Amino acid sequence: MNASDQVRSVELAQRVASVAVLFRQHFPDARANLTPWRDDPQTRAYAEQDSLDLSFHLPGWSPRSQCRSFLVQLRLEQPPAGESARPRLLGVTIRGLTYESERWRLASVGSWQPTGTHLPQPAVVEALQGFVRDVFELFSPGASAHAA
Repeated sequence: MNASDQVRSVELAQRVASVAVLFRQHFPDARANLTPWRDDPQTRAYAEQDSLDLSFHLPGWSPRSQCRSFLVQLRLEQPPAGESARPRLLGVTIRGLTYESERWRLASVGSWQPTGTHLPQPAVVEALQGFVRDVFELFSPGASAHAA
């Protein structure tokens, strides 16, 4: 789901903003979008309540990244009803996209290596892996939302 639709607390809003700042630290030219999905019946039918989605758009085609946009999906485990604990980050998936299709994807499972038809350069892969590590640190117990 769109990150802007999922934010229901000040703390989570701060964490989402920090995720955007962390991404821009690794990819300074990227422009954040907290509502990557359209609000229509077909999109809502496939909405995942435990996913916090945001995208980042480059100013144009990036040969290093092999994409124009990054879709970042944070998989969260919500605390039981009535508890005030913050959601726990279970995983991160990043997709490199063009207007036509998904070019590659990197998930925080296994070796954290991208898979797909057109892979980003090694320096970009390292930056993406660093971003994922930073996001896990941001959501770790005791971490401040102002860590970024």
